[in-house]
Amino acid sequence: MAMSIKKKVALFIILAPLFYFLLSYHIIIIGRDIKDIRLLKKSTYTLKYTIFSVKSKSNKAILAIDALRENGIGELLIEEGLMTEKEETLILESLKTEEG
Repeated sequence: MAMSIKKKVALFIILAPLFYFLLSYHIIIIGRDIKDIRLLKKSTYTLKYTIFSVKSKSNKAILAIDALRENGIGELLIEEGLMTEKEETLILESLKTEEG
């Protein structure tokens, strides 16, 4: 059955803001609870790393992802007590030397 124009418009009105939100924010999952979800504003509209879990990943592996690092994942990890500022500095220096 074909959808009526009113249903199509209503669906668009509902889905367009949701899609815009997904393009605009990284949804970072820190733990198992709903309260363990954090948002990071993306610097560009993209669907890359829209939903990202830090569970069972090393801090170095997380910071190695350019899109997340540039948008402040390091500061978030520090705020959540998953990393210290000193660890972040050491990891970032290590990543710079690996890049060449």
